[in-house]
Amino acid sequence: MAEQDRLGGWFGGNKADKVQEKAQQAIPKASGAEQDRYDSWLGGNKVERVKESIPPNISKGSGAEQDRYERSFGGDRLPSASQVNEHFPQGSGAEQGRYGRWFGGDKFADIEKRLPKTSGAEQDRYEHWFGGHKLPTRLDIEKRLSQTSGAEQDRYERWFGRHDGPSATQLKESLPIGSGAEQDRYASHFTSNRPANVRFVGTTSTLGLLQHAIIPSFGFHSGLSVIAYGIGRYTDTVEAKDWLWPAGQVANAWWSAIGAPVIYEGLSLTEAWDALSYNQKLLLVGVSAWGIRLFYRIASRTLRRGKDDPRYQTSARKQPDFWNKAFSAIFLPEAFVQTLISLPFTLPFRAPIASALAAPFPEATTTFHSLAIFLFTAGYSLETLADSQLEAHDRSASTELNREGVWSIVRHPNYLGDALCHLSFPLLLYSAGQLHPLTIVGPIANYVFLRYICGDKENEENQEKRYSKENPVKYQELQEYKQSKNSFWPSLSEVGNKWLWAIAATGAGGVIVERSFNNLLTS
Repeated sequence: MAEQDRLGGWFGGNKADKVQEKAQQAIPKASGAEQDRYDSWLGGNKVERVKESIPPNISKGSGAEQDRYERSFGGDRLPSASQVNEHFPQGSGAEQGRYGRWFGGDKFADIEKRLPKTSGAEQDRYEHWFGGHKLPTRLDIEKRLSQTSGAEQDRYERWFGRHDGPSATQLKESLPIGSGAEQDRYASHFTSNRPANVRFVGTTSTLGLLQHAIIPSFGFHSGLSVIAYGIGRYTDTVEAKDWLWPAGQVANAWWSAIGAPVIYEGLSLTEAWDALSYNQKLLLVGVSAWGIRLFYRIASRTLRRGKDDPRYQTSARKQPDFWNKAFSAIFLPEAFVQTLISLPFTLPFRAPIASALAAPFPEATTTFHSLAIFLFTAGYSLETLADSQLEAHDRSASTELNREGVWSIVRHPNYLGDALCHLSFPLLLYSAGQLHPLTIVGPIANYVFLRYICGDKENEENQEKRYSKENPVKYQELQEYKQSKNSFWPSLSEVGNKWLWAIAATGAGGVIVERSFNNLLTS
């Protein structure tokens, strides 16, 4: 027991209790910390009054220097820590970020805007420092730089003359939509708005050209030969192959130019036609005119005769296994020859890029273009006149050999006209910058076939055999005819032949008409 309790009542009754109460009132009721233990010991609530008189500017913060002293001197007269903090750089810490706004507030904000925001290369760091936007920016320069393959035609396409000439992209877009090979890179050399084609990509090499252009063309003609063979065997007429001669070549040209883009690329007929250049359309129209005329001539002659051509009435025809051998001996070899002859009007569509790359002169030449039109028009009119004059002579039932009209120029003007038409096709390609060396094989193969295989040689041999047995007068006239006139090419003595000049005038007229038509289209 405490002394105050044990002795409190011994000395003075309740006096000790009163003392105890006063003592308890003075004992601290708080936690015991110094500020609690002593706040009321010295003068009761005097400490509270002292606390109230303490200036409110004493820091109430975390104790850090910026909190302890931010308002200790002068109240709110100095900027607070938060206000100072607002002026600190908020950037990366780089010099341009740390000092950009320390001197003069926002007076140097323009400098920050002028600092390069690009890669740091010299062309990016200094592009706008001298003269604002007076000098071309990097973006301006990039717009002028080539975005294409890097070939010369792509690198320099717009540096000279800007947009005066067609761009490489425009040239590219006008190439026919085909396989996607080189022919599709240059298929648009003559204006179109189509996307580049990727169907003939493999034709850049010789092997690729053989695989993607020539062999498919041979397969096309071989398939048609199978059909012609079946019709010929069923009707017992070998002349069925002659029907196929013009029809198959025209069909292959249209398939290469129009059919393949429609089937394999999903184009409409109109889009496929619009994708062709003027020269390609001219080539396709010329081939069609040649083939349609010749097909009509052969078909009408066969129907009028009512039987097979006398040229095919040979001893081999009487063999019982003739038709078993006919396909491999007659029909299939002619399919191969047709593949070679049709190269000038199939290769530019099946391999336009390879044709453009291999062309001796990539730009069009007016002289050779006019020469091509002249040869085609002259040749077409020559063979047309030859067939019509021969047919008129046959209808007259004359017993004499026909040596009038264009038949007074050479013995086989129809074959000469056909050769001139086929010679015009490579010249047209040459003038348009699309002549591949392989296309020259076409007119050469056609010439060899007409002269030495199934043309005038076969025809005259058959005539001599028939006339010697059936018409001695015609046989004698044939011998005289062979002595006086060349078989294929006119001799110098024909310079004064009016029919020769009439054909030449027709060719010149064709040049004038085509040039006028072209000017009308481009005006």
